[in-house]
Amino acid sequence: MARSNHRIVVTDTERRRLRHMLDELSDRRDARLAARLASELEDADVVSVDALPPDVVTMDSVVVFEDDRGRRSQVKLVFPDEPTDEPRISVLAPVGSALLGVAVGESTEWPLSNGRTRRLRVLEIKYQPEAAERSR
Repeated sequence: MARSNHRIVVTDTERRRLRHMLDELSDRRDARLAARLASELEDADVVSVDALPPDVVTMDSVVVFEDDRGRRSQVKLVFPDEPTDEPRISVLAPVGSALLGVAVGESTEWPLSNGRTRRLRVLEIKYQPEAAERSR
């Protein structure tokens, strides 16, 4: 259930927060999705916040992506149940997990619960919190 041809990029802080969230979910119905995300985090390239490229999708990023049917969407990648005024997607949703750690221009495949595979391509990052913080 790996991504196509690349590893995700995350910061150490983000990986710790995501692992903590996954530990809290281990006994819930989200366990299968949590296991997929945990596997991705284990194989991730971990970088410091200063070394994180500004074109990588992180938590709270606003990202524009296109699916394998040519549909474009703009969403904010959030933790489950995190409130936001923008269209959002949880990191536990298959599409949300697929987007995490992917750079602009990269494509990724992610298996869905119905056995199919979905292909997504990141087109643009409108906002990445780490890049915004560095530019202050």
